[in-house]
Amino acid sequence: MLPQTEQIANSNMHIDAVAPMRALTIMLDVQRKSLDAIEHVASEIILASEQVAKTIQSGGTIHYVAAGSSGLMALADGAELPGTFGISQDQIRIHMAGGVPTNGQMPGNTEDDISSAQEIVNAMHQNDCIIAISASGTTPFPCEIANAAKEKNIAVIGIANNPDTRLLNIADIAICLRTPPEALAGSTRMGAGTAQKVALNFISTQAGILLGHVHDGQMINLIADNAKLRQRAVNIICSIAHVSPQDAAHAMDIANGNTKHAILIAKGCPASEVNKLLATYGPRMADCLLALNAAKTAQT
Repeated sequence: MLPQTEQIANSNMHIDAVAPMRALTIMLDVQRKSLDAIEHVASEIILASEQVAKTIQSGGTIHYVAAGSSGLMALADGAELPGTFGISQDQIRIHMAGGVPTNGQMPGNTEDDISSAQEIVNAMHQNDCIIAISASGTTPFPCEIANAAKEKNIAVIGIANNPDTRLLNIADIAICLRTPPEALAGSTRMGAGTAQKVALNFISTQAGILLGHVHDGQMINLIADNAKLRQRAVNIICSIAHVSPQDAAHAMDIANGNTKHAILIAKGCPASEVNKLLATYGPRMADCLLALNAAKTAQT
């Protein structure tokens, strides 16, 4: 276990000139201070989550745009959304400078290449939204795409770690994560990357809540495409619908693996009426369950 974190008296202290435990303590302190940056942009994060939810509801696409380590943070967030919240894969796009690395190689010069920017934006639609990320706030690839999207009246969420930078000045919703100097100078995969990942987590999770994909703190629209996730879905149905694992599994079968539908079926909604119920009382599961309970009461 690391010792209790001490305040860094000298921001220029070199982690290579101290004992390993002290170096880890310094790095941990910077990570913690980086997380503090989130608190100061809570309102902007909420606005961003509302924009993401609005985009998904309208059938639009979320475009993550970034380079380097910021691109990896974008990839980590965007790639999880279909499985976690059941959002269509067609509504998520990852635009990473040089392309998403498939062999572990990520050349740095690609972040300056803006040749594909206009083509990327030309394929976007009015109800789309982009989340552009750059630690410096000046990276050419995301800045150029954000600027072209803004000119096309496409909503732009900008995330950067430096204030008053090009990306934040372009953005409709500007999220400035004022992280401290890195313990390893210039290595934005560390403190800056941590703050970016947490901000993205919060935006996408709050958007999932607004879309009605969370109930009782559980992922009620997860895609159960393996044995582990199917068991998790069954457990969620048991917890919310108060049925046995056998009944939950049966409801999953009837719902063709749709967890949200299976919950309502397990609570007594005919499979043929599930979509109508969600259309009438959704997106919040709580409202659908109240409507089902009211209907049952009226029948007794």
